[in-house]
This record gives sequence, structure tokens and C-alpha cells, in this order.
Amino acid sequence: MDTYSKSLVKFIVASGIIVSVAGLLLWLTPIALAEEAASSAQLSPEVLKWGFLAAALATGLSALGAGYAVAAVGSAAIGAMAEKPELLGRVLIMVGLAEGIAIYGLIISILILNELI
Repeated sequence: MDTYSKSLVKFIVASGIIVSVAGLLLWLTPIALAEEAASSAQLSPEVLKWGFLAAALATGLSALGAGYAVAAVGSAAIGAMAEKPELLGRVLIMVGLAEGIAIYGLIISILILNELI
């Protein structure tokens, strides 16, 4: 296994751990906060916990996917621009499309939280 593959595996593992910890922190929301939100929204604390977990996963996993996509597209883009510098505009569009994945996940989590509270 070469150095690039080892560093990619370390990055993916570290990102997975961070996403898991963030999800667990949102999953283990204090009961007082969940009961307060449940009384105003007429939802049970269990529904709120699942909703918070869904919002955390939507944001975390989409950011992880966007990071992987930008890494793949960005490295290919730098290689293409080294040979043909006039490809800058096209390359920026491709990297921007890869970054859009994280924005879509954030929008979904905002919609989920909007329904909960």
C-alpha cells in the first residue's frame, strides 16, 4: 500500500470517528432539553433524538462525501491544469459541483430540524 492510500485511509477513519462522535453527542441530548422541546412541539423525546441523529448524519456524511469528492476532483484538476492551463474555468466548475454535496446535506438537516422544533 503506497503512502497516498495509507493517508487516505487514515483520513476516512478519522472523519468517520468525528462524524460518529458528533452523532452520539446529538443522540445523547439531555433529557431536559428534549422534554422542553417535546412540550412545545408535541413530540416525544424519542422522536426528537432520532430527528437530531438524522440531522447530524445528513450533515456529517454529506460533508465527508464532499471532502472525498473534492480530493478526487481537485487532484485530477491540478494534473489537467499542469498540462493545459486554459482549463481553469472548467476545473473550477467541477470542484464547485463537488462542494455542493455538503450544501445539500446542510439544507436537508435544516429541513429536518425545522420540522422538529
